[in-house]
Amino acid sequence: YKRQALIYALLLFFFDLPVWTVFVMLCVRGIGSTFQQPAIQSIIPQLVPKDQLVKTNGWMQFLNSGSFLLGPVIGASLFAIFPMSIVLMSDVAALAVVKIPELEKAEREEQHFIAEIKEGLQVFKEDKKLFYIVIAEALCMLFYAPLSSFYPLMTSDYFKLSAMYGSAVELSFAIGMMASSLLFSSVLKIIRKIRVSFIGLFGMGVMSLICGIIPQTYAGWFFFAGGCICLGASGNVHTIPLTAYMQETISPEKMGRAFSVLTLISSMTMPIGLLFSSPIAEKVGVVGWFFISGLSMIVLTAGVLILYSERCRKKS
Repeated sequence: YKRQALIYALLLFFFDLPVWTVFVMLCVRGIGSTFQQPAIQSIIPQLVPKDQLVKTNGWMQFLNSGSFLLGPVIGASLFAIFPMSIVLMSDVAALAVVKIPELEKAEREEQHFIAEIKEGLQVFKEDKKLFYIVIAEALCMLFYAPLSSFYPLMTSDYFKLSAMYGSAVELSFAIGMMASSLLFSSVLKIIRKIRVSFIGLFGMGVMSLICGIIPQTYAGWFFFAGGCICLGASGNVHTIPLTAYMQETISPEKMGRAFSVLTLISSMTMPIGLLFSSPIAEKVGVVGWFFISGLSMIVLTAGVLILYSERCRKKS
């Protein structure tokens, strides 16, 4: 989608484009991001040694978290100095200096989209540890993904505080992600990556449950902000080891398809989760949904672990 961004920047430089073209560009950008993220995750094993994958993914998550904080500030500063077309070109120029090694792959027939998705699913079926953690993630994300839309409502509707406190909650979540990313990229050494990833899912459930029982007081908001820090950290505890495990164990020619399937699952959980979480939150309150989602994630993660343990016991 960088090519489309470059074309749009050039058109914007020479012509006065209508507002609706921005929505079209954002749509194209969203579609492009769906392909970009799996591609980046597949490229990393070609650039760094296997024993450095956890640290590398930690730094990647740290930069991603930091971009949420600094991106709007840098973007506003550039917009104050340069026209919008130049700002868009700077986004494209950042990739021009990056050289990606070509992956050697055997000749193979062209596959349709559905066939590639099936091949990606087959990767998870062949690795049972990966299969069960992905099943647990998919189920938990149905409850966890909608929470990002409810953080402002917790501040405004439950704690009855201003938008400034809502922004502080968003900041707290990003701080938790950045702090955990730094730990992964520096001092933490992970051996059992799937086990740590399951611990991250449990942590997300436990912290959501705690946020659902915080008293409706001014002091309670500070506990909620602390819970958001832990939620951001728990998300990385789940994601970083899982990503590193996939990069270590999946063959290069299949890695992109596997990450695409994982991205597809993550993309589907938000709208599906919002479809049933919004009516429930309207009846029981936003704080009630935090409690329900936390309890559900704990039960679902424990259930998947029990099924996996039973399967391993039968094999042995």
